[in-house]
Amino acid sequence: MASQSIFERIGGRDAVEAVVSDFYDRVLDDPLLEPYFEETDMDQLRSHQAQFISAVTGGPVDYDGDDMQTAHEGMGITEDAFASVASHLETALRENGVPDDDIEAILTEVAAMEDDIVEA
Repeated sequence: MASQSIFERIGGRDAVEAVVSDFYDRVLDDPLLEPYFEETDMDQLRSHQAQFISAVTGGPVDYDGDDMQTAHEGMGITEDAFASVASHLETALRENGVPDDDIEAILTEVAAMEDDIVEA
């Protein structure tokens, strides 16, 4: 029997959507991050984030959004903002019952994109 993907272990699509919802609730309550989202279609962003998390966890979903550099170009995202986003993601994953090893694997994928996202 093949080993389960992270996507399957954490509970599939419903679990990913719960994490994404919790994550953006936290992000939008953060005074450092909220200004980055003032002009953003949050429904579309939540959908893209769910696709992204599903893809990096081995789910049956292909991410069809822009590459990370293009998606974040011109936003002036700082290292502090990136770190805060990663922290909120970690908290959302943990609060939704994702095991530590899987959290670490997901955050490693996110950290690998820092150079494409941080501009300032």
